[in-house]
Amino acid sequence: MSLIRLSVSAIRNLQPLELLPSPRINLLHGDNGSGKTSVLEAIHLLGLARSFRSTRLTPVIQHDQERAVVFGLVQLADGRQSSLGIARERNGDCQIRIDGQNARSAAQLAEVLPLQLINPDSFRLLEGAPKIRRQFLDWGVFHVEPRFLGAWQRLQAALRQRNSWLRHGRIDPAAQAAWDRELALASEVIDEYRRAYIQALKPVFERTLAQLVELPELTLSYYRGWDRERSLDEVLAASLLRDQQLGHTQAGPQRADLRLRIGSHNAADILSRGQQKLVVCALRIAQGHLVNQAKHGQCVYLVDDLPSELDEQHRHALCRLLEDLDCQVFITGVDGETLKDGWRTDTPVAMFHVEHGRIESSGVKA
Repeated sequence: MSLIRLSVSAIRNLQPLELLPSPRINLLHGDNGSGKTSVLEAIHLLGLARSFRSTRLTPVIQHDQERAVVFGLVQLADGRQSSLGIARERNGDCQIRIDGQNARSAAQLAEVLPLQLINPDSFRLLEGAPKIRRQFLDWGVFHVEPRFLGAWQRLQAALRQRNSWLRHGRIDPAAQAAWDRELALASEVIDEYRRAYIQALKPVFERTLAQLVELPELTLSYYRGWDRERSLDEVLAASLLRDQQLGHTQAGPQRADLRLRIGSHNAADILSRGQQKLVVCALRIAQGHLVNQAKHGQCVYLVDDLPSELDEQHRHALCRLLEDLDCQVFITGVDGETLKDGWRTDTPVAMFHVEHGRIESSGVKA
């Protein structure tokens, strides 16, 4: 799977552009502020309907425009092509089109164009709140377990009902018991899918990490969000009074976390920023391998500012791992010579120069 055509209009400082990328390695170089990261942001919008640089739409849409539009043509693993389009309005409206039809949700985009992002903020996967790690985990489960989305939607519905009752108390005991049971049943299913995924991910992650950096004491574990010795039914009953006082459900899959530790310490407290980036790279590349196995297709990797916090040895090691995935990659950096160094001679590499919001092909790697 690869993006074979990209059209962008009214994204940040980018001039209207049409890009015909290589199905393998695409290197975008240019000065800071030239628009390199905005190209990756446009691809991210196309695959997830949101930006990775801002939670607000206003900075993404050019100040004199009412909406930003991104269109892409995707070559699927089975040889078919699929067209994707997304328009984000300044007023917050969003229109998603897949093969000429309106799509119901961004999950349909993610199904067609699975994306992995590695950027200077990647360390937040380790240092940030558990929600960030849950999103990482659930992205992987979504792409390898077809039943996950339905179970996740079932869980969210039950959780909304219970939290509403906890805040307002407007539900009879029988209905309360029914929603508690529904929440417990959905939670067990979600936990089963997540647990199976982590079991598959861990050995791939460990092998990948060993090719990037030596951290033999680093461990990856999964916390499901409630006491592993008790059922969620028991935990919900025991914590009912406290949940009512707080107005929300404290235990359940919505509290799950991935834990990366070195000995008894959080890895983020021990590792350097460069080591954290390598750990995150290993996690995201391991996810790519599992998606390939499940779907016989590849993720598209967006790597913003590759040289950041990585020396030449580790950059080359990361390039080798991306090559081994046999997937499409978009990489940005200021220095084109640094970006093109480290790839195998038989790997197709296309280079693009970005300047003042315009992008031009600068040939293939020599």
